[in-house]
Amino acid sequence: MRILPVLPLAFALAAATAGAETTPPASTVLHCGHLLDTVAGKLLGETSVVVEGARIKEVRAGRADVPGAQAIELTGATCLPGLIDSHTHLTGETSPTGYTDQFRWNVADYAIRSTVYARRTLEAGFTTVRNLGDGANASIALRNAINAGVVPGPRIFTAGGAIGSTGGHADDTDGYRADLQGDPHAKDGIINGADDAWKAVRQHYKDGVDLLKIMPSGGVLDESSSVDNAQMTIDEIKAVVAAAHDYGFTVAAHAHGAEAIRRAVAAGVDSIEHGTFMSDEDMKLMKQHGTWYVPTIIAGRYVQEMAEKPGYYPAQVAAKAKQVGPLIQQTAGKAYKAGVKIAFGTDAAVYPHGQNAKEFEYMVEAGIPPMVALQAATTHAAELLRKSKDLGSVEAGKLADVIAVDGNPLDDVKRLQKVGFVMKDGRVYKNETVR
Repeated sequence: MRILPVLPLAFALAAATAGAETTPPASTVLHCGHLLDTVAGKLLGETSVVVEGARIKEVRAGRADVPGAQAIELTGATCLPGLIDSHTHLTGETSPTGYTDQFRWNVADYAIRSTVYARRTLEAGFTTVRNLGDGANASIALRNAINAGVVPGPRIFTAGGAIGSTGGHADDTDGYRADLQGDPHAKDGIINGADDAWKAVRQHYKDGVDLLKIMPSGGVLDESSSVDNAQMTIDEIKAVVAAAHDYGFTVAAHAHGAEAIRRAVAAGVDSIEHGTFMSDEDMKLMKQHGTWYVPTIIAGRYVQEMAEKPGYYPAQVAAKAKQVGPLIQQTAGKAYKAGVKIAFGTDAAVYPHGQNAKEFEYMVEAGIPPMVALQAATTHAAELLRKSKDLGSVEAGKLADVIAVDGNPLDDVKRLQKVGFVMKDGRVYKNETVR
């Protein structure tokens, strides 16, 4: 997704509306009717999860009474790890006025909205996200506010602004009249050559990002004409990757077109986002390199639907949306059958925040088994983040991120669209589960 620019956020403005959470008890035991074991890939029976502070102390089969611990009854529900969305944009959201709002909204408008999107995402069961693109490093400020306990939201790993080329999908001035376009450069994430790439990466490090995102192909929501043309040279991508590795960053690559995917994978990126026109050769190359694929099916489906509404998108954008929408789900199914590694991601903001779990439904429709889809949002996504020691499963020693849904989500993944219980870092943010 292309995110329209915003000014730095003053999150303190939103703190009063966010709602302070109470301090979690020293010890908690969750009595789960079932537990989804995402490592073994099976559904367990009645299980007790003992939490101390922010981490899981113990997982016991059956019902365990722990003296002195606060008991939370989830006996009619299935517990599972907090979900991970590997592709979000928490500082914006789809709107038919989005292309003009950027000229009207002030700092407080974006600040208040981003905190609402963050809380909505957390309450939908997504306790961790990768944020892949923003304006003016807004998501860095949001991450810091959440970490400081100022506002509730998911654990954020953010790329800050995306890196791309002049006139490409990362260039926020696409579609502006000539006197407003200016000449964005490396400090703004717009590069033209390997030297620019190094400067852009170093600036991102200075800004405090957690990872990097590049735009080697065209995209849907910018006002240029192509969704799939290659927009970065392989030397530029290699330079970004080399610089990123110096700083310990992973690199996510927005890439719809087959040639852009090939260049990005050959250059050593960690993940391909969207991958709409991925070829069989691209899939083979991704398997050889161990490159992750993040499909974002819901985004393709949503933009296709909105493109049919007159005036929702500019004409150029609507045409590209109609081109991508019907293909992205098919590609995800083919990639799974080809053995490409898949991590769950949705491109949240392209559709309304909080609906992330519809992606599971679309993944299953594409031929991906429910357990694999759930592993994509837990163990696989944690591996992509390089956070498997802390995230992705309900095990002793890991962060106490636990959610619960009524019934068995393996029988019906739509159950994941109604998460009743959310715990993050041992703190309960939602408990509406039927007992």
